[in-house]
This record gives sequence, C-alpha cells and structure tokens, in this order.
Amino acid sequence: MTGALALYQPGTSVLHRAPAGPSFVVVLLFAAGTVALDDPWWLGGAVALVVLGYVVARIRPRRVRGLIRTLALLAGLILVIQWWLIGPREAAVACLRIVAAVGAANLFTLVTKVDDLVGAIERALGPLRRFGVDPERVGVVVGLTVQAVGTLAGIAGQVREAARARGAERSLTAFALPFVVRTLRYADELGEALAARGWGDRREP
Repeated sequence: MTGALALYQPGTSVLHRAPAGPSFVVVLLFAAGTVALDDPWWLGGAVALVVLGYVVARIRPRRVRGLIRTLALLAGLILVIQWWLIGPREAAVACLRIVAAVGAANLFTLVTKVDDLVGAIERALGPLRRFGVDPERVGVVVGLTVQAVGTLAGIAGQVREAARARGAERSLTAFALPFVVRTLRYADELGEALAARGWGDRREP
C-alpha cells in the first residue's frame, strides 16, 4: 500500500520510531479525549500538543500546508455557525475538537507506514481468526480510513490553492469539480492497491 497512496514522510524522530500498534491506540485515545473534553483551554492545550508533535517529527511545512488551509476553512465555517446557534464558547470547543483530532490523525499518517499499521492490527487480531474475523481485511480498512483523513485534506488544500491562483477562490464550482475528480482518482488508486492485495479476486462463500 505504497506509491501514489503513501503519505508517510521518512524520518528518524521518536515518533517515526514508535511502534505502529501502540501509536494507533494513543491516537484513538487522544481523539476520544477531545470528544470528552469541553473546556476550550484544555482543548487548546491538545491542539498545542499536536503542533508540538509535528515539530518533534520534523514534518516539512509543505506537507501540512493543504491541511492547514482546509482546517482553517472548516473551523471557520463551524465557528460562525456554532457561534450563531449556541454561542462563542461552544463554537470554540467544536472547532478545537476538530483541529486536534484531524491534526493528530494526519500526523499519525505522516510518521507511520500504513503497512506497519496493517501488520500490527493483523497480529493483534490473529487469535480471532477462529471466530471468523479476517485480521488482514480489518487491518487494511483501518489503515486506509486513517490515511484517507490526511489524503482528502491534502487534496482539498491543493485544489483550493489552484483555484486561488486562478483568482477563483470564491467559486464553488472551481473547487467542487476538481476536488471530486481528484477524489475519484484517489479512489481508483485505492482500488488498485486493494486489487494488488488480492481483494478483487476473493469470492464470498
């Protein structure tokens, strides 16, 4: 599951060297924590922790430019709507939750190879084969789901940047059509990756 689908940025940081399985659990617990917290200050600290993670991992700025733009737009829209509906504090909480969770998931995809995550899940679920669980299938689905967060955010950022360069940043069509086309292309590449693993050849009993 490499090549055009890979988001991994090679590195030697402590986050790059961390085992895929435990790292994934930490990301899940972190995301759950952002949902449980409802204090803007604590959530702001969570966002700061994510930013620190990018610094520790020495992620190149160009790799997160698209994510930053996408999160800024999404958070801005949510802030305006939530502020109008339920107030400023709740709006800040909603925005910070999204920024922290999506930022953490994207960082995970940048410092962890998808194949390592898939392998860790397969090993963890191996004993469940006797109960009809397919560890490889579960591992691939989880890996691709996590990876898709960063991929789609990156696509959205690149499309928005291209529209801005053409002076069409306010045009919904200038964003929506290229985004759909590139998303479909990503889905096609995803299908090829799954076919390479033999999924397309399997027949359900």
